[in-house]
Parts: sequence; C-alpha cells; structure tokens
Amino acid sequence: MAKKFLWGTATASYQCEGAWNEDGKGLSVWDVFSHESPLNINHVTGDVACDHYHRYEEDFKLLAEGGHNSYRFSIAWPRLIPNGTGEVNRKGVEFYHKFIDSMIAHGLEPNLTLYHWDLPDALARKGGWENKETAYAFADFARLCFKEYGNKVKIWVTINEPKYSLFSMYAAGNYPPNVQDTQRLMVAAYNTMFASALAAIEFRTFKDIGHIGIVADYDPVYGVDDSEECKFAVRMADHVLNGWVTDTAIKGTFPRELVDTLAQRFDVGFMKDEDKAIFEAGTLDFLGINYYFRAYVRPYTTGECMLAANNTGKSGANVSEVDGVQRTMVAKGMFERIKDPEGIYTEWDFEIFPDGMYALLIELRDRYGDIPLYITENGLGIREKPVDGRIDDDARVDFLDQHIQALLRARSEGINVCGYYVWSAFDLYSWVNGYDKRYGLIYVDFDEGNRRIPKKSYYWYKNFIRKFEEGK
Repeated sequence: MAKKFLWGTATASYQCEGAWNEDGKGLSVWDVFSHESPLNINHVTGDVACDHYHRYEEDFKLLAEGGHNSYRFSIAWPRLIPNGTGEVNRKGVEFYHKFIDSMIAHGLEPNLTLYHWDLPDALARKGGWENKETAYAFADFARLCFKEYGNKVKIWVTINEPKYSLFSMYAAGNYPPNVQDTQRLMVAAYNTMFASALAAIEFRTFKDIGHIGIVADYDPVYGVDDSEECKFAVRMADHVLNGWVTDTAIKGTFPRELVDTLAQRFDVGFMKDEDKAIFEAGTLDFLGINYYFRAYVRPYTTGECMLAANNTGKSGANVSEVDGVQRTMVAKGMFERIKDPEGIYTEWDFEIFPDGMYALLIELRDRYGDIPLYITENGLGIREKPVDGRIDDDARVDFLDQHIQALLRARSEGINVCGYYVWSAFDLYSWVNGYDKRYGLIYVDFDEGNRRIPKKSYYWYKNFIRKFEEGK
C-alpha cells in the first residue's frame, strides 16, 4: 500500500470517457439504456460526456497542477471485451496502457476500479448479475486487467458500490434492468459479491502487483431513539446498507442475522454451501469508502419494501410519507429510513452530515481492525453556472473542508486512512441525473466544446493539499 497520503479525485468510465462506439468498444448496458429507455428521464447520453477519452492528457495536467498525487478511475469492461466474454479488443487494451502511462507521467498514482456499472450489454441480455456466469466472466476480465496493467497499477478495486448500483437496479428501479423485485435483488447481490471474491482469487495468482479492495458506499446508521425496537432497526439497517458488502469482502461471510431474517420471507437457496470456500479465499486487503450521507432510521411501521430515487433535483421526490414523516426507504419487517426534520439536505435529498465521516472511520476500525481505508468518493452535487467566467462554489468548499477535517481527526486518532478522493475530478454524466447535477472541481462547459474551467474548489483543494504537505 502506498506510504504517502494520497490526495486525488475520482471518475468512472461511462460517466466521463465518451467515445461510446470508437476503436472496437462494445455496447454497455448504459449505452442501450441512455439511447432507448423512456426511463432515461433527462434524455441525455454518455456518448461524448466529458470526452475524457480524447482529452485525458489535458485533464491529467490540470489535476497535477491542482496538487493531486493520485487519480481514481475505472476500466470500461466492454472496451476491453466487447461482448463481456470471448474476443479481446486490443485497441481498448492499448488505450488504457497509454492512459495509465500518461497518468503516471503526470505524477498521479493510479487507483483502478475494474467495474463501475458499465456491464457489457451482451451479458445483460443473458441475465446480467442475476446469472452466476457473469461472475465468472468478470473474473476473466479481471485476470486480463491484472496481466496487462499489473506492472503499472498497485491499487486495485474489484467493484464500485455494489449496494447503490444494485438497489438502483432492483429496488428503486431507476437503473437498468429497471425492476423492483427483492428476490432478484438478493440473487444479483450474491453473484456480485461472488464475482468480487473470484477476482480477488485471480489477483493472488499474480506476484507483486499491489493490493486489492472493494469500494462500498457506507452509511453509518443512526437511530431515532434508544429503544430495543430501534436498536433492532439500526442493526438490520447496518446489515442491509453496509454489512452485506463489507463483512463479505473482509470477513468472507454474509451477516448471519440478515440471512436468517431474509430466509423467513424469501428463497435463499441460491446461497450454495460449495461457494463458502470462494468467499473465504476471496477476501480483500482494504476498503474504499464512498461517503455522502448517514442513514437515519426508525422501526418498521407499515407498507411494502420501497426505495425512493430522486433524479429530478426536486426535494422530496418519490418519498413515502406516513404520519408526517418522510420515508426514503422501507425494508418490510426490519426498518425505515427517514429524513431528519432537523437535517440539512441538498436538492437531491442527500443529507449533509460531516460527523458521519468521523463516525464511519472509527466504526470500521472497531469492526475490522487496522485494515487500510481510503475515502474513495466524497463530494457535493449542485446546479452551477459560471458568473463572469468564474464558478465560486463556496458550498462545495465548505462541504469538502468539513468532511476532510473529520477525516483528519480520525487519522490523528490512529485510524489507518490512506487517501481521500473528491467526487469528482470534473463535471460528468451523473447517470439518470444527466448533466444537471455537477460534482466536479473543474467545470465542463458541455455546450462549448467541453471547455474546462477550474472552479474555486479546485484552487482551494490545491492550497489545502500544499498546506497539508508542508505541515507534515
């Protein structure tokens, strides 16, 4: 693991690369969804996005000048293996060689994620993550990446945010395949974690290619009170929102209480005894944590399972209100996730809660010991437009400052946190939110040739990093 503290930013292939059909790339599930689905409510695609595919040299120069010493990115699976399995696209392989070489030449430590949601469409048509064969295909893809880039990359991530992506796919239903089916969600979740374990096993057949982890969107859970009913709700929320990813990745087993509870209402026969050895052998070296908000929960009251998705930027979209309380998630018989009436929320209903950064780092140390931790994403999505050629994003500066201070507090208490990455390097395609929701330190003018304009937060982050390095 890198000894220096890593300061960087993060992106994902489909969200920034563009070049959706260039140089032999195959279709991803997002290519098809963005072109064809009526559920693509903002009617925009990632066909060009930020054009990072053609402009990465310019982008890496900007990041290096901004004080970064690392960059987190993902590989587009269908760019390397167009159909998900079978023939390898050498043009895609060579692109990422040049891409990584340029990154390193600009002094940026590569932090590579193998899968950030752009599943090859050919595999999606065969059941996607509901089909266990996708896990084996992923292991083959991972092995190709380890073989090609293992002499250049030392920080590897199997899968980005299994929870958020799968909950969007199978609970909220706003990501393809756009269904709301808890049974199918469970199968897909199991196979996704199985894929991660298989990839880790492949990784360990190689020598001296670094360390491998997973990136989880981890939501520290807070209850509305200290009643026994609420303690149960908090415990179950932690299993559902966090533990099924992090326990499985680090300990090699799914949370027993969660499995037993789900077995009372669902078929868990897809969890095979013969897979246990794979999960145990496929544990990971570190955790990457994407922190955006906490979970505020109360005991279950009534209603079927639901998950609200706000892709409009209109506060309160799709929530379920009971007795004046806004519920953003209902896990029947287990818990309800609610909005804190005293909380501060963005237009997309993300609660701004910096204390959660400190809490989760302490919690993870207590839970898993002294394993390396990275904050692999943390950032603020807002609407922005230049004023007199400037973007004075003071809200983002304040957000980042508060969260980084919480991280440094945990680090000063001995927590083994090794790096921090802002989401995102530059404005990009924000999935179903389109381009309206901007996260970048660098503004992208999508109407004027994707022109880059560093924001106030870019310069603030550069200065913060400089002061940190000087103060060591």
